[in-house]
Amino acid sequence: MKSLEEVWKEMVELRHALHRIPEIAGQEFKTMRMLRERLAWLDIEVLPPFIGTDTVAILRGARPGKNLTLRADIDALRLDEKTGCAYASTHPGMMHACGHDAHMAMLMGAAEVLCSMKDRIKGTIRFVWQPGEENRAMAKPLIEVGALDEPPPAMVSAIHMLPGAPAGTVTVARGASDAACAHFKITFRGKGGHGSRPFAARNPLTAAAAAVIEAQGIVQNRLNPLHAGVVSICYLNSGAIDNVIPDEAVLGGTIRSFDTDDAATLATGLREVCENAAKMHRVECDADIRQTYLPVVNTPEETEMALRTAERAGLPTAILPEPLMSSEDFSYYLTRAPG
Repeated sequence: MKSLEEVWKEMVELRHALHRIPEIAGQEFKTMRMLRERLAWLDIEVLPPFIGTDTVAILRGARPGKNLTLRADIDALRLDEKTGCAYASTHPGMMHACGHDAHMAMLMGAAEVLCSMKDRIKGTIRFVWQPGEENRAMAKPLIEVGALDEPPPAMVSAIHMLPGAPAGTVTVARGASDAACAHFKITFRGKGGHGSRPFAARNPLTAAAAAVIEAQGIVQNRLNPLHAGVVSICYLNSGAIDNVIPDEAVLGGTIRSFDTDDAATLATGLREVCENAAKMHRVECDADIRQTYLPVVNTPEETEMALRTAERAGLPTAILPEPLMSSEDFSYYLTRAPG
């Protein structure tokens, strides 16, 4: 068995190597190749890809028992890296800005240590390097095609970087840790024309602007004040010429909450606000609202197990004081097993 110091050094080196080659959701081919080349040196069963760029490996212990599934996400964000660090992204417009390079390296370190302890393990451990967590929620199709079927997990677990937390501290949420998230795209279609003759046009941009303003009151007017929810308009695109009224305006963003009924309420509210704004400004409206992420709700027994395990390992622990409005498709793993 390698010392933890040796494994740690290799994890840092792997993290830097992965950080140099960030790839966006569903396109993580170099990343997958690097992970699979590393796993080839371990005594572990590596499965063929389920949905293109995933890597799933199973460690079979010396004795029969249950399955523990451990997951890391592997995709990067569409960002230009300007850190100036020695291992900065070599892919323009892409960066591991959300810590997935660290997630991958940590899971590989766990695989290496656990493979060296194979004769002491009961049951199986599944390692999942999952593509497309950012915006695509590719955990859902990965699970739907059977990545967790054989053997079915008795427990699932994942880890995430937490900016602002003390380095080296294991922070655990009791109950909800991340919100459900729906992505939306609202398209307003009118009739373009000259800026000098607005009466002869039907301006979709004014309808979209009205919807943006009215959307700010949806949470306050629709949701129980003791519940939490967020409706964020994150882009509004329309027109390109100073004196031409456009034919179309498109806005988009996300809806977040910790309750699926609240999510439906907010989605209905946004749809109605946009449709009413369109009607008032004599344009048409098409609302595409997709529930992409479920809320992440940690199960009680497994949460306490995680805390005990960290404490036994001599690591400082903390309880997340309140859930985050960010979203995580690990929620789909929790539909299959506690964790």
